[in-house]
Amino acid sequence: MYTQETKYEPSHTIRQSNLFAIDNDKVIEVHSIFTVVQNNGHETDSFEEQLNRLKAAYSSWCTEKKSTNSTLFIRFFVSDIANQASFIQSKDFANCAISIVQQPPLAYHTKVSMWCYDIIGQNIVSDGVFHFFQNNGYTHYWTANRCLTEGDSAFQTHRLLETYEEDLTKADIQFADNCIRTWFFVQNVDVNYQGVVKGRKENFETIGLTQDTHYIASTGIEGRTVQPSSYVLLDAYAVKGLQKGQQQYLYAKEHLNPTYEYGVTFERGVKVMYGDRDHLYISGTASINNKGEVMYVGNIKKQTFRMLENVEALLHEGEAEVSDIAICIIYLRDMADYQTVKKIIDESAFKTCAKTFVLAPVCRPTWLIEMECIAIRANKNEKYKNF
Repeated sequence: MYTQETKYEPSHTIRQSNLFAIDNDKVIEVHSIFTVVQNNGHETDSFEEQLNRLKAAYSSWCTEKKSTNSTLFIRFFVSDIANQASFIQSKDFANCAISIVQQPPLAYHTKVSMWCYDIIGQNIVSDGVFHFFQNNGYTHYWTANRCLTEGDSAFQTHRLLETYEEDLTKADIQFADNCIRTWFFVQNVDVNYQGVVKGRKENFETIGLTQDTHYIASTGIEGRTVQPSSYVLLDAYAVKGLQKGQQQYLYAKEHLNPTYEYGVTFERGVKVMYGDRDHLYISGTASINNKGEVMYVGNIKKQTFRMLENVEALLHEGEAEVSDIAICIIYLRDMADYQTVKKIIDESAFKTCAKTFVLAPVCRPTWLIEMECIAIRANKNEKYKNF
């Protein structure tokens, strides 16, 4: 089902790709991480030079997959967004949902890396608000880089969700029933995250999402946008055409506690079941126990092992394995921990996943590391239409 590839492009860029395809599949999914190689001991190339390398590698990939309009979503991880965003915007990478977030990549002394999600065999369309594709009665909507410049982080979070929900309603779908995944990137997370918690909770209460219904899989993590007064950046994914019961929320209660017990409103993970495959979206997951306590304060090695254990428990609850992971992002509070963490992960079952490591403090200062991932698993489920 999976074709895993690590390729060194002529442009000195590494592309890690996980391709998911089933026999006679008309919808092939590919998650790729592109990372510019910057050798030790040499002068660092300018951002524009590194971005040109990335663009060359991406163009080569488009030629290789014989598709120029299959990219649905791109996220750029950059080291200095104030000086770098305009270069990305000028390059015209693809007609897709594009997110740009300041989360400095930690590998290869690079200034930029890129997560790219392709749907080969489908035509990506934009209506000016969403980028989407339609197949088998489903419409998959991605939106990215939503931000505001007025108000504090609580106001911005509430209003960003409100406008997103209004846009979904115009597309004849509902946030509570159809939103699969959100990402909140928070400038100065140690100061502004509580505002995100407040704004999201208030918004969810207005649309009837409570601990007795369900919340939405999500990551809330340090990340800056280009505007200094934008404290929150929102990316999101929703699907129109889902039936009741087609989503299964994941808890792994022997390992983690329900998030509402410590006042936040997101799900640990969600499984979306289709006729031919399952998608699992694992939220930002750290070293936590089933009482909501941070495990192994100050110990990056033990926190990493506990984090991996928690992610694996969530996957297993959704009947998936680590080998089903298509993409994972590892967030570190301290760049000095990168080599230690990379060694642990490279020696674990997670070593084959397409992945990137970025500098991004987690929402609790005592958490030194967090991971999120997306897994795709082949399945036959006659209740639902194919993806």
